[in-house]
Amino acid sequence: MKIAVLGGGHGCYAAAADLSEAGHEVRLWRRDVAALRPVIDSGSIVLKDANGTREVRIARASADMASVLDGAALVLIPSPATAQADIARTMAPHLRGGQVVFLAPGTFGSYVMAGIVRESGNRAEIAWAETGTLPYLARKHGEREVNVTVRAVRLPAGVYPARREAEAIAVIRAAYPSVHGCGNALSGALMNAGPVIHPPLMVMNAAPLQHFERWDIHNEGTQPAVRAVTDRLDRERIAVRESLGYAGPHYPLADHYNNDQWMYGDAHKKLVKSGDWRETIDLHTHRYIAEDTELGLAFLASVARWTATDAPIASGLLAIVGGFLGRDLRHGPRTLEGLGLAGLSRDALAQQLHEGA
Repeated sequence: MKIAVLGGGHGCYAAAADLSEAGHEVRLWRRDVAALRPVIDSGSIVLKDANGTREVRIARASADMASVLDGAALVLIPSPATAQADIARTMAPHLRGGQVVFLAPGTFGSYVMAGIVRESGNRAEIAWAETGTLPYLARKHGEREVNVTVRAVRLPAGVYPARREAEAIAVIRAAYPSVHGCGNALSGALMNAGPVIHPPLMVMNAAPLQHFERWDIHNEGTQPAVRAVTDRLDRERIAVRESLGYAGPHYPLADHYNNDQWMYGDAHKKLVKSGDWRETIDLHTHRYIAEDTELGLAFLASVARWTATDAPIASGLLAIVGGFLGRDLRHGPRTLEGLGLAGLSRDALAQQLHEGA
C-alpha cells in the first residue's frame, strides 16, 4: 500500500521505517528540508529495536507535499496536535477523494483538520481517523536514526465522519492490524492517553524538572501519589465516555502500569529500562504541556463540563498549569467552546460527527 507519513518527529521516523520494512511504499514528508536531508541523501532510516539495528530503505523523502500525497491510500500523521492546523493547510490542495487520514493520536484533530481542509475549498470525500496513542514508544538517536522500544498492540480509533468507519478502519488495518473501531471522532479523542498520563507527571514533578538538568518523569517521577492522581483523572475520562454512551473497552491507564492489557501491552518497564525518557523538559514549551495539557486536557475538561460530568482533577490540573503559564486554559482552541460546539445538544453533535459537515 502507498502510505504518506507527514512530520519529522520520533513517531514519524519510526512509522516511516517500520511500515517500509513491512513492505509498504512509504513517502516521508517534512517541511524542514535541511533536517530531512540525511534521509533524502541516504534514502533510508536506521531502525533500532529488540531485533537489532538495520538500515531500512524508504520510497521517498521530500519536502514537497504534493508528491508525497499523490496516490497515497493512507496518510499517517504521527505529529503533535500543535502542528495539525499548519499541516492541514499545507495538505489541503493535494488531498483527493477516497484517501484516509490517520492521526496518531488526534486530540479531536480529525474534526479540526477536516474543517480546515473544507474551509480551504477542498470538498473531497476524505475519511479522518484518530487513535489514543502513537503506534510506537520511540525516540530518535540521531538525525536519521530512531529507536523503537515498544509497538502498540491495541489501537482504538474513531472516524470522522463516522458513516465511513468501516472503510477507514479497513485501510488503516492494512498498515496496523492492531487498529479497531471505537465509534466517532469524539470517542476516538476520549481514548487519548497523553492528556491523562502527562499533565499529572508535569505538575507533580514541576520542582525537580526545573531543578535537575535531566529527569525521568516515568521512572523516579512516577511515585504512588502521582499514580493515584493519574488513576483518578483516568476515571474522570472514563466517566465522560460512559456519560456519552460509548462502550468499552475504555483502556484504563492502570493497565499501562499493572498488566499487559493496555494499548502497548506490558510497556512501562520497557519504557523506563530504555533510558530514552531521561530528558530535559521545559515546563513552558514541552509538548506534554503545549499538546497534552493546553489542548488535550482542556478538551477533556470541556467535554466533562458539556456532559455535566464531575471532573475536579482535570479542572484542578488545568488551573495549576494555567497558573505557571500565566493564562486561563479553560477556553482554549480545542475546547468545545473554542470549537463552537458547546451549544449543540448531544443528538445534534452525534449527527454532525456521523454525517460530517
